[in-house]
Amino acid sequence: MQLYLPIAEVSVNAFLLLGLGGIVGFLSGMFGVGGGFLITPLLFFIGVPPAVAVATGANQVVASSVSGVLAQLRRKAVDFRMGLVLLAGGMVGSTVGIWVFQWMTRLGQVDLFVQLSYVVFLGLIGAMMLQEGLRSWLRAQKGGPVRRAHVHTWVHGLPFKMKFRASGLYISVLPPLGVGALVGFLAAIMGVGAGSSWCPR
Repeated sequence: MQLYLPIAEVSVNAFLLLGLGGIVGFLSGMFGVGGGFLITPLLFFIGVPPAVAVATGANQVVASSVSGVLAQLRRKAVDFRMGLVLLAGGMVGSTVGIWVFQWMTRLGQVDLFVQLSYVVFLGLIGAMMLQEGLRSWLRAQKGGPVRRAHVHTWVHGLPFKMKFRASGLYISVLPPLGVGALVGFLAAIMGVGAGSSWCPR
C-alpha cells in the first residue's frame, strides 16, 4: 500500500515505514541510542529527501527524549543543572547549525552536505568504537588493571567550576557547554540526538 508524503513529495510503502519504525524502536531500546541516529539515514535509502529526513528525525528525537526524561525522573536520575548547561550550549550550536543548513540550501548543496556529514559522523563513531574495543581486548589479554572511574585529567584544571550533585561531578562548565554546542549543531544538520553522539567514549 503506497502512502504519499506531500512534504517530501514521494510515495513510499506504508508497511515499509511501519517496519522501519519497529526496527528503529527495537535497536534504540537495545543499544540506548536515539532513533534519529537510525531513522534519518534509513529515510535516505527509501527515497525521502535528506532535508525532510533530517527534520523528521529531529521530531522523533524530541519525542523519545521527552519519554526518556520522564522515565528517568521516576528513578531520580536526572541532573537538572547539567541539563541546563547542556541546553545552553545546545541552543548556540543548533543556531549555528541552522545557519549552515540554510546556507547550504541557498547553494543548492544541502542534500550532498547532509549525506557527507552522515558518512563522516558514522565513520568517526565507528572508528572510536573500534579503538575502544581494541583497547579493552588488549587490556584483557595483558591482564592489566581495570581503569579507575575517577581519573583526573586536563578537564579538571579548567576554570568556571560548578558542582553537579546528581552526577557526582565538580568540573568546569566549559566542557558540558562545548558538548552541548556540538550536539546541537549535529542535531540541526543531521537530526540526531545526544545519545547517538556521545554513547561511545
